[in-house]
Amino acid sequence: MLDKKIVPAVRTNNITYAVRDIVVLANEVAKTGKQMLYLNIGDPNLFDFEPPRQMVDATYQAMLKNYNGYSPSSGIKSALDAIGKEADKKGIKNIQDIFVATGASEAIDICLTALVNEGENVLTPTPGYPLYTAIGSKLQTMENPYYLNEENGWQPDVEDIRKKINDKTRAIILINPNNPTGSNCATETLKKVIDLALEHNLVIFADEIYDKLLMDGEEHVSVASLNSDVPVITFGGLSKNYMVPGFRIGWGVVSGKQSLLKDYIEAINKLLRARLSANHPEQYGIPVALEGDQSHLTFAIEKLTRRRNITVEMLNAIPGISCVKPEGAFYAFPKLHINQPDSQWVAELIKETGVVVVPGSGFGQKPNTHHFRVVFLPQDEVLEKAYNSISSFMEKYLDKNGSDGSFS
Repeated sequence: MLDKKIVPAVRTNNITYAVRDIVVLANEVAKTGKQMLYLNIGDPNLFDFEPPRQMVDATYQAMLKNYNGYSPSSGIKSALDAIGKEADKKGIKNIQDIFVATGASEAIDICLTALVNEGENVLTPTPGYPLYTAIGSKLQTMENPYYLNEENGWQPDVEDIRKKINDKTRAIILINPNNPTGSNCATETLKKVIDLALEHNLVIFADEIYDKLLMDGEEHVSVASLNSDVPVITFGGLSKNYMVPGFRIGWGVVSGKQSLLKDYIEAINKLLRARLSANHPEQYGIPVALEGDQSHLTFAIEKLTRRRNITVEMLNAIPGISCVKPEGAFYAFPKLHINQPDSQWVAELIKETGVVVVPGSGFGQKPNTHHFRVVFLPQDEVLEKAYNSISSFMEKYLDKNGSDGSFS
């Protein structure tokens, strides 16, 4: 008879995912009958966003044709060709390999696994998407966060990146547009990151999953387009731009000098072969999405711009909160001018108001600062109701606890 607990692997000890973890508390509050307003999950399909119909039809037709078995490990030819054409449109040259994955998340996991050894490190943006730190924990790499500069529109702090590079550093991660801040990297910033990567023989991981969701006429510049020699893996997918996160279809485009990348590409492909293939029928939606009608983006950006404006205006009007204006994606990362941990503030907010946001600590932030992430996908009236609730809550919170003195 077994009488000893099964002990999980040490590599799972530090894995957290704040976006989903906060739902545990939200579910408990929902059981009390309180009306909940969810501003925590970046899923457009929960709200009034829909994917292009022709892309869905292409996937459905593939299923009817019984393309339901395994695909080639790197993906079907028509999908790879379409991704290559899209990369070329973005100005990416010297492409060495392209592969399709089960979401950009799997692509990132495979590429990190193929590159980083235990005890080495990857420069990870802070704040940034928690997937990267979760994979780092699994691989037992050393944490090496670099900071985004809130005072400079959440641009990467290049000098901080420079200081953090050491002899165990293997890569620099750029999330552009950024989750959770919604920032869009300036070209000059990207060029400086390229210089550091070339100087220190680093791979750039360019997470560009939101590259078509930009507001105010902002343009996205792909870092790989600025230098054809630097090793870059550009990650994209259907999830956000084409409103199908449940399809779990993403990809990686490996570019740079072939002599530097040959062995690394083979390591990536070993892992791709070992997991057999990505979702097969959904891959037939890739060429239709990338090469077809893009009008859904016009409607999506119109909605997102209006809802971004509501978010920034209403949050900046609340004493104790300040919010940098996002330029892309559908997130904002407001600052809390409080003395208590943001996780405590968020827990109290959910319990009292039913408004569900994610604490900034779940994405990383500079020491002694406090933030929360909001998703501004919901309809205008939902956002307005949520922000009015936050305003009323914050007034009581400051009366009881005071501010950190930095807000005027």
